[in-house]
Amino acid sequence: MDKRFYVTTPIYYVNAEPHIGHAYTTILADFLKRHYRLLGYDAYFLTGTDEHGDKIVKAASEAGAKPREYADRISALFRDTWKRMGLEFDDFIRTTEERHRTAVQSVLQRVYDAGDIYFASYGGHYCFGCERFFTEKDMVDGKCPDHNTPLEYIEESNYFFRMSKYQAWLAEYIKANPDFIRPERYRNEVLAMLDGETLEDLCISRPKTRLKWGITLPFDDKFVTYVWFDALINYISAIGYPEDDRFKRYWPVVNHLIAKDIVKPHGIFWPTMLKAAGIEPFLHLNVHGYWNMEDAKMSKSLGNVVRPLDLIDRFGNDQIRYFFLREMNFGADARFSEEAIINRVNYDLANDLGNLVKRTFDMVKKFFDGKIPARDPGETAGLDAISAKYSEALSAYTGQVDAFQFSTGIERLWEFVRLLNRYIDERKPWLLAREKRTAELSSVMRNLLESIAGLAVVLSPILNRTAPVILSALGLPAESGLDAVSSLDALTPDTALGEMGVLYPRMEKEKQVVEQKSKAAEKNAAGPNAGEGLIDISEFARVDIRVAKILEAAPVEGSEKLLELRVDSGLDTRTIIAGLAPHYTPESLVGKKILLVANLKPAVLFKRTSHGMLLAAKKDKKDRPVLIELSDNIPVGARLS
Repeated sequence: MDKRFYVTTPIYYVNAEPHIGHAYTTILADFLKRHYRLLGYDAYFLTGTDEHGDKIVKAASEAGAKPREYADRISALFRDTWKRMGLEFDDFIRTTEERHRTAVQSVLQRVYDAGDIYFASYGGHYCFGCERFFTEKDMVDGKCPDHNTPLEYIEESNYFFRMSKYQAWLAEYIKANPDFIRPERYRNEVLAMLDGETLEDLCISRPKTRLKWGITLPFDDKFVTYVWFDALINYISAIGYPEDDRFKRYWPVVNHLIAKDIVKPHGIFWPTMLKAAGIEPFLHLNVHGYWNMEDAKMSKSLGNVVRPLDLIDRFGNDQIRYFFLREMNFGADARFSEEAIINRVNYDLANDLGNLVKRTFDMVKKFFDGKIPARDPGETAGLDAISAKYSEALSAYTGQVDAFQFSTGIERLWEFVRLLNRYIDERKPWLLAREKRTAELSSVMRNLLESIAGLAVVLSPILNRTAPVILSALGLPAESGLDAVSSLDALTPDTALGEMGVLYPRMEKEKQVVEQKSKAAEKNAAGPNAGEGLIDISEFARVDIRVAKILEAAPVEGSEKLLELRVDSGLDTRTIIAGLAPHYTPESLVGKKILLVANLKPAVLFKRTSHGMLLAAKKDKKDRPVLIELSDNIPVGARLS
């Protein structure tokens, strides 16, 4: 089977330096390329920079440079940042390159020849930040809805793309292909735009009397191409549209990755442009949320932008990759803080994975002189059980990645990591050594080493610096494939283990301590009872309460109070452990719509991990808890606000 996977980031606008929003999308693309390559796909990863338009001219002027000089400098900064972060893109496209100009002019000419580009006069409210016109209904108090800046009314003659012609086609196409835009909330957002008022035709040019920095229209040299009609074409110009073998191989099996602020250009402009040019639509548009700082969108104007390389220097490369992929539920906003990073490093990487690897290596060194022991042929039960759990975790993880539920997928892997730590505690290798039960001890340690090898391979697209170190220390190639570890029998007995230090040193919550001291001082200054029991709106905003639907319910073995629930949160399908057994039967809960605290830290109850909390009400502690149930007309995934 010919398996191909083409993934793109947006091309980043060079009016500002890279920030963590850019880094997240690019890390995600890098992870996906590595993941699907591990699964045997021919995977191709594109990123780059968008370099034309009013904003670039303005930014260059403010920097005392010409547009091309300025674009060269910022584009190089993006490329260098991704290289220093170890991101393995296959191509880096710049919209100032000749190959891109040629492709843009080719598409423009095709659309023009088809009669879908016309010349007309136009007056509208223009945002220089967005480089687009806004209608009265799109404005907010006379301002740009994205930048909150006053709009300038401009009248001029320009060329227009007959986008309205393809409105009905696009709506039907999206309805017929439910995963064309995902998650579902953004599909619904685009459909709402299409099912509402008639789309306005898209202005695709700027007169050279106002703007010279752009690609000249092939049918009128007095105009340059509007930045969106130019930029979006990068996804095909980079792979050699129309005749290059790469275009024929990778289009249209492409997964576009974007943030939610550019859904309309990618979800409406881009597919209608492709349709007009006679090019097949792309496979998927995947939309993620924002990283918020103290519950505010990260932006240059707010002065809360974080440089990716500063994060890498502070926390480490793999630590940041893991945090980004684990912390955000794809499609929803996520909170960024140093405290959150430190918690992920300490709890997940240091306590769970790092501790597992270090304990295992240290025991092999102590009990077997640092050499991989042979597994006793009579000790197969432990291996069979662990192999089954490994296969189960791998299957769940890959399924969640396919569905772009990265956080949930990683949690499935971490359940296996925690299982191995429990396996050590239950089998007690130190006791086996003391009692000279050598055959049993060798099998236990071999099971652990093989499981660590399997984990290292699966995690290599995430922990791309650490995983090769683990594999090399086990005597395996740094780029081992899944086939090598699928049966957990990849290691050669009597191979000397490499040195294994502390993979992930624990981190102190320096910033958190300072903040806590500051808050305590403020409270003391205000008086002993000031604000007691009160929270401010920012604290409430941090709690992500969602409408969820209970899909399955079953008792937790060994507990009289707990039920294990599978719920659809609108973000993902997750497991919730709830103390409802004395008050509700499992059958009575299935199908109920309830309220879920979706961003609660996972908790382990009776060896099961709970990913959230259901909301119930009771008058006092002795009363029966009553679930807060919601009507069917409130959609799953809706957020309480």
